[in-house]
Amino acid sequence: MNVNYMNFSRSHHPKIKITLFGSESTGKTTLAEQLASHFHTIWTPEYARIYQEKHNRLLTYRDVTPIAKGQIKLEQYYLSQTKKLLICDTDILETKVYSEAYYGKCPDWIVETIPGCYADLYLFMNIDLPWIPDGIRDRPNDREEMHALFQKELESRGLPFFLLSGNMEDRFIHALEYIEELKL
Repeated sequence: MNVNYMNFSRSHHPKIKITLFGSESTGKTTLAEQLASHFHTIWTPEYARIYQEKHNRLLTYRDVTPIAKGQIKLEQYYLSQTKKLLICDTDILETKVYSEAYYGKCPDWIVETIPGCYADLYLFMNIDLPWIPDGIRDRPNDREEMHALFQKELESRGLPFFLLSGNMEDRFIHALEYIEELKL
């Protein structure tokens, strides 16, 4: 798939994009699957997880660019496959937050590309679920700090978001309410 990352833009399609956003171990993947099933649509997985499982090593700053490019490719592919609604487990804005948290910087091209990749709605996952290790997650003691970084990113950009808290059933119910407000 040939992708022009700098020219990827939400204006190229009339579809609605919902992104689950936030720290590790907050239920993003589970909720993405549930929402896609409920709305009879598809969801975009988190490319960073696919990438890390494939490489099976500690990631470095050099991995940020291939992860961001992979996330964009997945999103473009799944957008082409859905009729109206796409649920995203994450997006490159989350890649930026993690890059800055782990490495203190983010490639300029990612920062420049992000505005063209915004979701129509961000469902911001609270950290009130238990942290569960899975071999990739590595920040059980930094949850509050990471959560604050994600919230700051959404707020500083003025992006539309709702905080989802509680157990997975509560998160699902509230996510449905917020998504239905978009008048699908």
